[in-house]
Amino acid sequence: MAEEPGAQPHIMLTESAVQRVSAAIEAHPEPAAGIRVAIAGRGPQGFQHSLSIVDAGETDDFDDDTVIEVNGITIFIEGRNVEYLDGVRIDFEEGPNGGVIKFENPNPLWLDPVSQKLQELFDTQLNPQIAAHGGVVNLLGVEGEIAYIELGGGCVGCGMVDVTLKQGIEVAIKETVPEIKEVVDSTDHSAGSNPYYQPSKK
Repeated sequence: MAEEPGAQPHIMLTESAVQRVSAAIEAHPEPAAGIRVAIAGRGPQGFQHSLSIVDAGETDDFDDDTVIEVNGITIFIEGRNVEYLDGVRIDFEEGPNGGVIKFENPNPLWLDPVSQKLQELFDTQLNPQIAAHGGVVNLLGVEGEIAYIELGGGCVGCGMVDVTLKQGIEVAIKETVPEIKEVVDSTDHSAGSNPYYQPSKK
């Protein structure tokens, strides 16, 4: 796990978030190593974040994460999105259904122009089209000339997903952003052979 004192990102937990997270860790049925903050997706409304408890026996699964401590809580910061999670503020607001965790992220959705162009394509064309069928496509990242994507919603388990990917999404990506020569769906690599695949957790 990456632990570089001179280059650590900063994450802030409000007092209410510290109390809520600490209580969740204490109530967790298995010994917990801490919590993990990650980017679950991006869209017109901004980032979608995720926060989960890391079991003590699962820490090897997150070797690429940066690990910091905030208010006595160990936080695993998703390795491939660490620069997009720097400066995040996590709060907990009480509500009628038990309350909700809120994230404030000061970062741009993407730092590089190719990813920015792809995100605009997803937001303005691709996702509005496949939303009619209950589907969604997320950009996970760009490595060189390869775009890593993830299909969700109605696209998962759909018999037409290969057609949607090959004839629709992939063609649109290559035509709009010619810098991209290959499109890889993360679900094509169940063995974890690409840097954006994470096996599903129980």
